[in-house]
Amino acid sequence: MQKKKSEDFKKKSAVAEKFELYIGGIELCNAFSELTDKKEQTNRLISEQKAKKAGKPVYPMPYKFLNALDKIPQACGNALGIDRLVMLLTDSDSIDKVIAFTPEEL
Repeated sequence: MQKKKSEDFKKKSAVAEKFELYIGGIELCNAFSELTDKKEQTNRLISEQKAKKAGKPVYPMPYKFLNALDKIPQACGNALGIDRLVMLLTDSDSIDKVIAFTPEEL
């Protein structure tokens, strides 16, 4: 029964398998599952291209990437912002106070 619910969830294209962890109003972690279905990814990129034709730049279709999806197993990942964790632990109100340099200094 549980597997059936999971399959139904994955079929809903308006739903993303994603979560974000917030503590004290600070986003610490962003996690998601990768879309490795070549057909679904292609359809989404085509839809995106059609939507962008209304005045926005249209990027070429990434065929090398799409072909590589056939070789990629199901995957997921997360990104934990160490700098944001330091902000939380030091009660800093700005990320600039806890990083070695700001993007403007590059």
